Amino acid sequence: MATEIERKFLVVGEYKHLAHTSTLLIQGYIASGRRTVRVRISDERAWLTIKGPSQDGGLSRIEWEKEISQSEARELLPLVEGALIEKRRYLIEYEGHTFEVDEFYGQNQGLTIAEIELKDVAEEFCRPNWLGREVTGERRFYNSRLREHPFSEWSDEEKE
Repeated sequence: MATEIERKFLVVGEYKHLAHTSTLLIQGYIASGRRTVRVRISDERAWLTIKGPSQDGGLSRIEWEKEISQSEARELLPLVEGALIEKRRYLIEYEGHTFEVDEFYGQNQGLTIAEIELKDVAEEFCRPNWLGREVTGERRFYNSRLREHPFSEWSDEEKE
């Protein structure tokens, strides 16, 4: 089983012109809490993902993922708890790393988060100028939490 190591940041500048691809993603959570079970559908593919509890202050966790057909994913959607998460993901190559920038829609409109996956918790990387404050480990920025407490319902203090 793989361990996912990633850091998350708010996005504060222009980034779309740097993307080499973008994909619409729709995802929902069949179970969430310390462990999550997610179904995700993209433009052409779909996945079932199980994630273990966060470790290292939210920096890493065990992740199991299997590609499934889009029809299988759509069959699972009635099992989803709460609202679906809709976002467009932009992939940006920068100084040897790939940043995934998620621009949220619907009740999470106005929130844009960049993630970078690393090989090691101590791996260094160059920060592009459009990266803002790091939010790694801040649970309110987890997609599984955004379906329960969407960005549109956050107070001004929560948005900072």
